[in-house]
Amino acid sequence: MREPTAELLVGELVLHGRVMPASNATFVGEVCGTTVVYKPVAGERPLWDFPDGTLADRERSAYLVSEALGWNVVPLTFLRDGPHGPGMVQVWQEPDDEQEAVTVVRSLAERPGWLHVFDGVDDRDQDVSLVHESSAALRRMVVFDAIVNNADRKGGHVLPMGDGHRYGVDHGVSFHTDPKLRTVLWGWAGEPMDEQELAGLELVAAALSADLGEALGAHLTPYEVEATRRRVARLLRTGAFPLPRGDWPAIPWPPF
Repeated sequence: MREPTAELLVGELVLHGRVMPASNATFVGEVCGTTVVYKPVAGERPLWDFPDGTLADRERSAYLVSEALGWNVVPLTFLRDGPHGPGMVQVWQEPDDEQEAVTVVRSLAERPGWLHVFDGVDDRDQDVSLVHESSAALRRMVVFDAIVNNADRKGGHVLPMGDGHRYGVDHGVSFHTDPKLRTVLWGWAGEPMDEQELAGLELVAAALSADLGEALGAHLTPYEVEATRRRVARLLRTGAFPLPRGDWPAIPWPPF
């Protein structure tokens, strides 16, 4: 598992600015020449449906699951002290401005081969459609989101890199014991997973019975860890991408 160097853990965290707007206090800074995102626990807004633990702990937990999968979905994420107290620190990833993985189009013909999610109207009352690319990197992110029960996979939380890799960020509202999956990546809903995706689930299932289960227990409640085990078991049993549930909004709003 990739872990932060001693410099990243104890080096001076110098803040360069605050990310605005953001639901919780989010800063961009630098530690020993490495650009990072810093989210102090003191800047977290209380959430009625996530009363236990901290968003920082959930962000770290998401990283631990990503590492167990071996797909590098989440950038290096760890907990440490900072100028505003303890919080989450994540190594910054600069996306490629010329790429996009999720977008809104006026016609599906604009993105041949992309997957359609839903139709709506924009601020000018023009018909638009939300679509996302059909790529192995994005499929793996969908599997990851299903494992961690991500309640906030917006388009802006997908970082398209120049080499085709896609990073997922902002996982503070994950790991709830109730089904709360909300995502803009529904293009494969109900479709079978491939062998590599199922193999990744098998790795997580085994890790949850060993080191991963213990590591998550330091950040989540025992009920949340057990719910994660059940989700992985269910995904392996069905062998398919999850479908939206009618008792919970399926798409985060706004979607970007």
